[in-house]
Order: sequence, then structure tokens, then C-alpha cells
Amino acid sequence: MTPDKKIILRLAACCASICILMVGCAAPQQKNIISQADPVSQAASSPLIQEPSEAEERSFGDISSEESSLAQEAPSLEGSHIEAISSLAALSVVSSMEIKENTVPRAARPVQTTVLTPSAPGTTVYSNSKASIDASNTSEGYIAVKYTGSVGKIKLQITRSGGTTYTYNLKGSSYEYFPLTGGNGTYSINVYENVYDSQYALALAQNVEVSLRGAFLPYLYPSQYVNFNANSTAVAQGAALANGASTDLDVVQSVYNYVVTNISYDYNKAATVKSGYLPSPDSTLSSKTGICFDYAALMATMLRTQNIPTRLEVGYVTGGTYHAWISVYLTEQGWVNGIIYFDGQSWKLMDPTFASNANSSPEIMSFIENTANYQRVYVY
Repeated sequence: MTPDKKIILRLAACCASICILMVGCAAPQQKNIISQADPVSQAASSPLIQEPSEAEERSFGDISSEESSLAQEAPSLEGSHIEAISSLAALSVVSSMEIKENTVPRAARPVQTTVLTPSAPGTTVYSNSKASIDASNTSEGYIAVKYTGSVGKIKLQITRSGGTTYTYNLKGSSYEYFPLTGGNGTYSINVYENVYDSQYALALAQNVEVSLRGAFLPYLYPSQYVNFNANSTAVAQGAALANGASTDLDVVQSVYNYVVTNISYDYNKAATVKSGYLPSPDSTLSSKTGICFDYAALMATMLRTQNIPTRLEVGYVTGGTYHAWISVYLTEQGWVNGIIYFDGQSWKLMDPTFASNANSSPEIMSFIENTANYQRVYVY
């Protein structure tokens, strides 16, 4: 064996001896346990030490007797050589690199502006000389009613069998559209003429059978209380707010933030508003002022036209305050009651992390789960 080869073998043998000693001493700190439950995070936090293959083990066993004797003499190397090799060995054992998890890409939610337009095609009509009820589109979740008589004050009442009675004012001689929010079943449709004071006489009555084509349709179409059309500025603003959103929940949050930031509460209007008031989302957007009903109708308009089923609900909160709130249907969560609500003083948005109960604030979950906190009376 040549002198150079002997020197190289002596260095290698010494290095191997030192590494064995260091690994043995450091074993408690360097022990690697790779969890099957989370292999990625374990691999990222510690170096992976692999056992040598059978071929590698056989190669170590092929050292000649002369080379073995040289390896046994390794401790006779000078101290400076040992320190240098020890440093290299230590670096090879403890060096590591940080490996970060990849961020999951989230594609933007496509803007899905859809304006459903109600109509009265005349396929199924019940009428007399005073009023007409067009029930052609009950499967779409609404009816059309118009009054053609001569009395100034007209009331419409819609009642699903065994359900809540909804009372509306009829405003003119053209068809107006009203939601069938009770779902499938038999509805009584009654038109009343004012006689005097609060007394009314029946002008037209009709029962209709309703079988909805889709359960969400009453909460996607416009109605007398959530009034919009394809040319509404509120629809265009809703589309702009939805642009770039990743989820329906993002749209809800964006609409909420916009409305509470840009619309001011009209205290004078609240003090003087009369019974029968109808909100106008476009007027609210233009004036940038409104009362509780205006806020709710504007938000419902923006959300419905982004294909997010939205209920405008009114009722009572703890303490007897009459107020309104917005409930929406999210595909992964179902109906989320009161996601945007009015507490009698200001509008509130539920914690956006409500979708995961484990991360929701206790106050929000208490509000959702305890029906005593709010009593829904009407759904529009």
C-alpha cells in the first residue's frame, strides 16, 4: 500500500471513530421519531437518518487486514487533526435546513351576478272586477297581485296553511310580486279594501297549491321588500364587492363592510317613518343614509344577486327590541341565522371564523345556538 493511501485510510478511520462516539453521546437529543399522522411536519422539523443498505454494510466489511490495523491506530493522530475532523463530523450531524409548508392556492370565486326577474305571464290567473292574482309562477316561489278597483287603501294577506300571516300594502294598479316563504303547501291569498279606519272588506280570495322548484328561490328573487332589477345600481355595486372574493363568506363580509362604512343611520327618518314604509336599495345607496330596514334590504339585494340565498328577517331580540337581521345559506354550512344582525343600536357581523365551531368566539356561538336571544317573526 502506498504512503498516501495509508494516510487517507488513517484519516478516514479516525473520522469514523469520532463520528461513532459523537452519535452515541448525542443519541437522546438526535432521536428521530417520524409520526405517521403528520409525516410532512415531522420531516420538516428534523433530519431524516436512514439505515445503511445491505450493500453498504458489505462494503464496510471488505476492508483488508492491513487497512483494519491502520484504522485501529487512528487515535495516534495529532490533536489538531482530530479537532478539525471533529468539527466536520459535528457539522454533518447537526446541520439542518428549514422546509416551509406550501401555501394552498385559492382561486378567486367567480363573480356570479344573476338577476332573477319575476313575471305575470297569465297562465294561471284568479280575478274579478277588483283584483287579480297571477299564480303562474308559484313553483318559482312567488305570486303576482294587482288591484284594479277604486279604493285608496288596499291590503294583501298571504298565509300558508298552519303558518304565519303576512300582510302587505298594494301600491298601484300594476302587478307586484310577493314571496312564498313558507315552502310547499296550500296558501290562502286574500285582497282587502279599506272601509274605514282599520276596517277592511274582502275583495278577492283564492287558495293556491305551491310546489317549489327549488327551496332557495324565494330568497333569490326580488320582492316588494327586497326590490331590485337588472339595472339597479345596488346590483352593480354588489358585483364590484364580490369581485376577487374566494368564497361566499368573503362576499358576505365584503358587503357588510361596505354598507356599514358607507351608509349612515338616519335618525330623523327613524323618528318619522310611517307604517307601510318600503325600502329602496338604490335610494339608500344614492343617499348613503337609511334606517334598519334600508340596511337589510340593500345587503339582501347585493347578496341575492350574487347567487347567495338571503333571508331578510325581522323579529325581537332579548329585551324586546324589534329589529332586523340577515340570514344566508352557505353551501358548506347550510343556513346561518343572523350572520348580519341589528342589535338595536348598530349592525353587527358574526365572527367570520364561525364556520369552524372550534374557532368561534363563545359569545357568537351562544347567540347562534340560544334561540331565546332572538325571535323571528317574519321572513322576506
